[in-house]
Amino acid sequence: MCGIVGYVGNRPALPILIEGLKRLEYRGYDSAGVAFAGADGVTVTKSKGRISVLEHVLDYSEDATTGIGHTRWATHGAPNDLNAHPHLDSAGQLALVHNGIIENYAALRQYLTSLGVEFKTDTDTEVLVQLISKLYEGDLEQSVKKALKEVRGTFGIAVVSSHEPGVIVAARSGSPLLVGVGDGEYILASDASAILAHTKQVIYLEDNEVVRVCKDGIRTTTIDNVPVTKEIEEIEWTLEQIELGGYEHFMLKEIFEQPAALRNCMRGRIISSEGTVHLGGIADVSRELTRAKRIILTACGTAWHAGLVGEYLFEDLVRVPTEVEYASEFRYRNPIIEDGTIVLAISQSGETSDTSAALREAKQRGALALGVVNVVGSSIARATDAGVFLHVGPEIGVASTKAFSGQVAVLAMLACYMGRRRHMSQGAAAEFLEALERIPDQISSILEQNDACKAVAEANINQDNWLYLGRGYQYPVALEGALKLKEISYIHAEGLPAAEMKHGPIALITDDMPVVFIATKGTQYAKIIGNIEEVRSRGGRVIAVATEGDTQIEKLADSVIHVPDTLEPLQPLLSVVPLQLIAYHAAVLRDCNVDKPRNLAKSVTVE
Repeated sequence: MCGIVGYVGNRPALPILIEGLKRLEYRGYDSAGVAFAGADGVTVTKSKGRISVLEHVLDYSEDATTGIGHTRWATHGAPNDLNAHPHLDSAGQLALVHNGIIENYAALRQYLTSLGVEFKTDTDTEVLVQLISKLYEGDLEQSVKKALKEVRGTFGIAVVSSHEPGVIVAARSGSPLLVGVGDGEYILASDASAILAHTKQVIYLEDNEVVRVCKDGIRTTTIDNVPVTKEIEEIEWTLEQIELGGYEHFMLKEIFEQPAALRNCMRGRIISSEGTVHLGGIADVSRELTRAKRIILTACGTAWHAGLVGEYLFEDLVRVPTEVEYASEFRYRNPIIEDGTIVLAISQSGETSDTSAALREAKQRGALALGVVNVVGSSIARATDAGVFLHVGPEIGVASTKAFSGQVAVLAMLACYMGRRRHMSQGAAAEFLEALERIPDQISSILEQNDACKAVAEANINQDNWLYLGRGYQYPVALEGALKLKEISYIHAEGLPAAEMKHGPIALITDDMPVVFIATKGTQYAKIIGNIEEVRSRGGRVIAVATEGDTQIEKLADSVIHVPDTLEPLQPLLSVVPLQLIAYHAAVLRDCNVDKPRNLAKSVTVE
């Protein structure tokens, strides 16, 4: 959600901060600001709106070599100039940026008010900077630690002070933070994309760690003053991967990257001729996986839809009872975790707050905790007992596309890995894996129908309500297609199991209402044809995603997008692609901000 950038070195900080903040725009935000600390005070410039608005009010003569910057996604207090970060203490000597939520801010605010502190904003963050200021006794690092011991909630913070110019103190708990190590300089950030232009060498902070950064070096300790030795790690992404590369939008780029992304995801992991899968990240827990009695997949949003495909895969291939839980519900409903339960957390960013909390709850109750994430060094990746990285490359567009495909591909490999160790024959596994390896080329052929998908969007763009229907493995795809349409084009859409349409939603169907059927050949094909007839008889406009060579459906649908044939458990990897393209073109035609849809954020680090 919110983004943090900080710089300490010998170069002017302002250009580096602005560049870093622009790299973080994809995370979602509503205001932005920067702060610089000098011996005579702290200078803060901030504004509501895009970074381009901030750029118009900046003082470009600013030559400070230490500074912090922030993009805010509003939680406490309306998005406006006043509530934007950085926040100052009453004396104007401290500035702070913050990602996360201070849960006990009201009590702290009341306490500080009793001491005479006057608050200027409606944010929970101002409470923290005022508290640090009250506790300051000549050492910024120690005052930050004292303040954080009084805080409940999540935070990634960076603080500068006129008392100690040239120093940034930062800390994290539940909100990501890393330090890029350059040549005589350090760049603090909440996301690796903000520092890739300058260095690939990073130090990842763990929960409840504090780092003091100056140009002479860094010192990392816990909030309780225990020294921590950190290893420098290397970011696996390149700067080119987070550039548009000639595409109009990151979402379109990432849709078209799916063939290459899935090849990278599967590379070195599949030996189809032998029917084997090698997943190094779970090798140490292979015995526990083989003996699993129950699997719980927990996730949010698009990752939850991938998990729903995973439920079908694990029950089909592994024959283990499996359920999918919304992470935001799982952590609060006193879940039953018995011996032999595996909890698998799915998250593109690896920082999703609800999913991270659900994982902690599962581990506390004794479950084997696995992760399927895309970002190396992320919170969930570090908290799991074992896991599998997607390796699909950075995903910048807020609406997830290639990460969804990567999640489904990893779940398919994991299901085959476990199934082979339980009851799945070598021949069955070989057939499954050979089909999985063909998926990237098959997606490439679907992408050649981009213009046809655009035509579907153009023909239906004026309709305010869409319905997406699928059965079996295609039900999660219906949910994902509906989500894509509404989150970037702001058209209301609903995804349902096709059989459930007649239990109420069929009342919504009116003349020319777009109804998207994922109607590929499979065990329930005859049933989905019947559902299409039900919609046709009520005047709905049928859009079908069908298997190549299916001529029957062309007589029933107003528009058809064909996808190659594959095994039914793998069909979601193909059928989702036309729905991604239709949603993309609908958003463009409606002049929406495709990569930065309103009110949404890429990495949801608050509840």
